[in-house]
Amino acid sequence: MAGVKLTCPDCDQGNRVPADKLNAGPRCGTCGAPLMWDKPKEVTFDWLQKAAARDEVPLVVDFWAAWCGPCRMMAPEFAKAAGTAKGQARFVKLDTEAFPQAGARYGIRGIPLLMAFRGGREVARQAGAVPAPAILDWLKGAEAL
Repeated sequence: MAGVKLTCPDCDQGNRVPADKLNAGPRCGTCGAPLMWDKPKEVTFDWLQKAAARDEVPLVVDFWAAWCGPCRMMAPEFAKAAGTAKGQARFVKLDTEAFPQAGARYGIRGIPLLMAFRGGREVARQAGAVPAPAILDWLKGAEAL
């Protein structure tokens, strides 16, 4: 089995993980960092571009900012969805205030904004604050889970 591609969040190295081992706590072959997690992970714009382009496991991104009230309200719901989907998708957060170039690159017109990537392309987009069950339903409807 060739495995699925995952980008390490710490060293940006590409890894291949057998699909049946995604729930078994896979780690980066270069730096040993976890490759799957059950809580949203803060990422950089550069990492997001690499992972969105090459990862084969669904990547769910919450574009947010600290000043955004709906973003802060949705954060615990996004975390719940991440815990429920562990082993099926990776949930990450990108601060649009820290990485303003994300707005132009991904056509962000408002936050919070959820985007799902898989196999190098965007597969779904959801604007506004939504509860965890709606996030999971949205991902299933987009065939991202």
